[in-house]
Amino acid sequence: MKSAARPVSPRPLWRCSRCGRGFATRNQSHACGRHDLRAHLEGKPAAIVATYHAVVAAIRGLGPVAVLPQKTRIAFQVRMSFAQVAPRDRWVDGHLVLARRLEHPRFRKIETLSPGNHVHRFRLATPADVDAEFRGWLAEAYAVGEQRHVRRRL
Repeated sequence: MKSAARPVSPRPLWRCSRCGRGFATRNQSHACGRHDLRAHLEGKPAAIVATYHAVVAAIRGLGPVAVLPQKTRIAFQVRMSFAQVAPRDRWVDGHLVLARRLEHPRFRKIETLSPGNHVHRFRLATPADVDAEFRGWLAEAYAVGEQRHVRRRL
């Protein structure tokens, strides 16, 4: 009789000694710094702030997530960053990292970083843009953030 496979527990995140941010990859290249989330939303129209909050609510509904305000964007990370947004005056620009390349008119550009990492750039104008279809893509991206798409042992 075959025994059930035990789940592989992931390696602990490597923490940068300067900024404390955790990364799945040791010595991950990044810009250390502490940035204020409020600065990204300050002075933005109410619809843009509401759109940002709709994205955050959809992501938080998927599970634990680190919201990381950076100089030019706000990143979302589980083990790795899987999405980012940048609130602008007329829309919210951003991207999702999917394990597959998904051609769809809602994606403005797609960049393939590796066979299992495809950056899908989007633009949202209202909270209604965070619909069931978009939330499905967020769920796929969240799984990438958990590194479920990586077949090697973590």
